Amino acid sequence: MIFLASCGFMAALVGGCPAADNAPPSEPKFYASVAKGGKVDPLTAQSMISGYRRNNGLNPIETDAGLMKIAEEHARNMAARGAVEHNLSGKKNFNERVRASGFDAKFAVENVGGGYHTLAEAFSGWRDSPSHRENMLRKGVTHMGIAAVHTPNSKYKVFWCLVLAAKDDQPKRQGPPPVAAKPKIGETTMTIR
Repeated sequence: MIFLASCGFMAALVGGCPAADNAPPSEPKFYASVAKGGKVDPLTAQSMISGYRRNNGLNPIETDAGLMKIAEEHARNMAARGAVEHNLSGKKNFNERVRASGFDAKFAVENVGGGYHTLAEAFSGWRDSPSHRENMLRKGVTHMGIAAVHTPNSKYKVFWCLVLAAKDDQPKRQGPPPVAAKPKIGETTMTIR
């Protein structure tokens, strides 16, 4: 009887304890597999690239909707062609895409990739490639756009596009150039655009 009472007491004690949390810890977003239906999180990418830039003495960057749009469009076009290239025949080249984005860029650079299933893999691949690393660490870059597109029946499965750009502090003038004052005799006037 004492044994049964003590078992009942122990069961009551254990029953009143909160259940152990057996749920696995949540996986960081940069490990989300695009090949398994995950999406690249632009804010996670921004944080990762900004951290890398800060660790190398450079400014952090921001996402830009226009650059996000052209990165997405180019990743989709590469996926449709099954090719990892900066310029696809019949499509706008990189400079045309940046101009069409509405982002007033002083300069822009692009990293593309294929076969990386996660943001962490794509970032590591770019970081370990001298030309791609140079783009991510380009002095003056202020904004970015990134996209990854999954195409299961293709060679690479996942196609990546990262656009990095520097905002032009002196936006392009709209309309005709300013008229220079009429030069006085013996002077030369030059308009620089």
